[in-house]
Amino acid sequence: MLLNEHKSKILFERIGIPVPEGAAVFPGDEEGFSPDFPLPWFLKSQVLTGGRGKAGGILRIDAADDFAPTARKLFGLNIKGHAVPFIRVEPGVEIGREFYLSLTVSRERKCILLTVGRVGGVEIENLGKDNLLVQEIVLPNGPAPNQIRAAFFHLGLEKSQFQEFATLLVALFNGMLDRGLLMAEINPLIATKNNRFLALDGKVEIDDNFAELDPATEEYYQREHATDEENTARDAGLSFVKLPGWVGLMVNGAGLAMATMDLLNFSGLPASNFLDLGGGADQKRMETALALLFGDAKAKAIFINLFGGILSCEKVALAMQGALGGTSPEKPIVVRMSGKDSESGLRILKSLEVDNLHMVSNMREAMQILRSLRPADYPAVEYPTPMDRPLGDRPAASGYRSDAVFGIDRDTPILVQGITGREGQLHTRLMLEYGANVVAGVTPFKGGQEVLGVPVYDSIAEAVRDHRIGASIIFVPPRLAADAVAEAAFNEIPWAVCITEGITQHDMLATFERIRRSPTRVVGPNTPGIIVPGQTKIGILPPTPFSPGPVAVLSRSGTLTYEVADRLTAAGIGQSLCVGIGGDPFIGVSFVDMFEMIRNHEGTKAVVVLGEIGGQAEENLAEYVLRTGFDKPVVSFIAGQTAPPGKRLGHAGAILEKGGTIEGKLEAMSRAGFAVCPSLKAVAEITAKALK
Repeated sequence: MLLNEHKSKILFERIGIPVPEGAAVFPGDEEGFSPDFPLPWFLKSQVLTGGRGKAGGILRIDAADDFAPTARKLFGLNIKGHAVPFIRVEPGVEIGREFYLSLTVSRERKCILLTVGRVGGVEIENLGKDNLLVQEIVLPNGPAPNQIRAAFFHLGLEKSQFQEFATLLVALFNGMLDRGLLMAEINPLIATKNNRFLALDGKVEIDDNFAELDPATEEYYQREHATDEENTARDAGLSFVKLPGWVGLMVNGAGLAMATMDLLNFSGLPASNFLDLGGGADQKRMETALALLFGDAKAKAIFINLFGGILSCEKVALAMQGALGGTSPEKPIVVRMSGKDSESGLRILKSLEVDNLHMVSNMREAMQILRSLRPADYPAVEYPTPMDRPLGDRPAASGYRSDAVFGIDRDTPILVQGITGREGQLHTRLMLEYGANVVAGVTPFKGGQEVLGVPVYDSIAEAVRDHRIGASIIFVPPRLAADAVAEAAFNEIPWAVCITEGITQHDMLATFERIRRSPTRVVGPNTPGIIVPGQTKIGILPPTPFSPGPVAVLSRSGTLTYEVADRLTAAGIGQSLCVGIGGDPFIGVSFVDMFEMIRNHEGTKAVVVLGEIGGQAEENLAEYVLRTGFDKPVVSFIAGQTAPPGKRLGHAGAILEKGGTIEGKLEAMSRAGFAVCPSLKAVAEITAKALK
């Protein structure tokens, strides 16, 4: 959640950061505005983009009579495509010096970065290499005294200002942790003529996971910055992003949604939106989703692409039946269902016998129907041709050796953390049905019970006295899940698989630092888990798509894993193991860690890597393969190649950073000899060639 300046300053003031007086003024209120502070006044447009000063979005007035016409002028601006919903009005202040100060969560460095600049203002990164001082703060610790001193001396402040500066910096850091901030930027931080500090401008980003857990955070969300569709989707818990095409898109699971969006865009059938249903598709959510797509004038047809994994296609079909209410949809709908309960789901939809509803069981049929629905007058939306690279030469042998082993099989004893909860019980039953060796469960204060014949303990410390545990799987609510990971690691459980999604980034950063010396391999969080087809599963992966064989599948997406495994199985290619490493910005086991293990895994003859936009996981893997001479063929696919920069698509980690390029990710993989697949269809075809 990105806050505008006004909301950022409200938050700053509450955590003890001095800010100027200020008032918000909305269109229609400008005539009666009469603040308590003196002239001159600065009128500042509130938009979620930079460069507003250069665009004329900040104006000074010296007479009260000038306020209303000046405010109306600002309300009429469009700044980089952003309308001005309201303005913040502040009195002028006498500026002695301007600085830069920020705290940001760094995905690359896995810590919080404290950055100070001797000069603040626009284009801070271009003000010379000596301007900025960047220091790493490792959670759960705060800034060390020496780091505060280093920042202070870098700014060249007077000795008398040290205590106030230190107090401000500590307050900013504590506020960052208390309010779940991913970024807290003050630019500029000023020293007034009497040497008092003041945050003259501010920008704050709140972790969406924190906002989900803390309803009080909602007051900082400014609905005026979003479209009506975006607000409706947000209220319903849907992930929704507007795009420039004409095919309305509804998919379950961010990875598959991104891959489907790419397929449409690359095929000349551009998507008009990205809509991820997630794991829930009840009638109310389906009604909201359809209303969004029906109400989008740009959407001329709708494509619903579902792969039933944990989500049942039959359940979605019933929800869709209720949402349509026995009438034909307002726009043509193409429904592709595959996976769990897909046959019964398609039967339900066919039984409706309504016009404008097309049911298919594969992507080829879906694309054919969508092409027949293409509007004749719709302007073309240009996307680059997807990268298509065959398997390259294997990296030269380097003499590199690894002692790491995968080691999970049918005999691995499994402990379930959160076994007495609804999800814990459901998936314990499904794992037992698959043949997994579940030997114990843990739920605090529920010790002594049994769930499905599995004994329950109050703590892992108690469970390990009676059982040898090879892996733990975590079904614990987000507020407690990071500590559950730490509990598994403190007890040195070899593997800890954290299914939970929605854990705050601060919590996972702190936990990974706390368990840094533990031998536990953490998978996730926000992972579908691990499956060794025909032997065991430690997760929520549906068994139907998977079959035993020679190919390891490593993925950042659950639904994409199921889709690709299903395609491989249909092509007669089984899997040696499948691991979802997780879709969050901060995860445990990485692609590189898994490659360390499977290079020694005799059952694995080739690897399929399913990546996504965002982060450096795939680039790091490519560098590892080149450096160590990994000699098994690697087939890769990246979802989200046509994503708009700066827009989060489902997963917290799935965001194409501004300035980052998908081309760089794909090129790095190609240089390492990976086959780069242009589509999901190509994955099975290229994998078959790699095995020959």
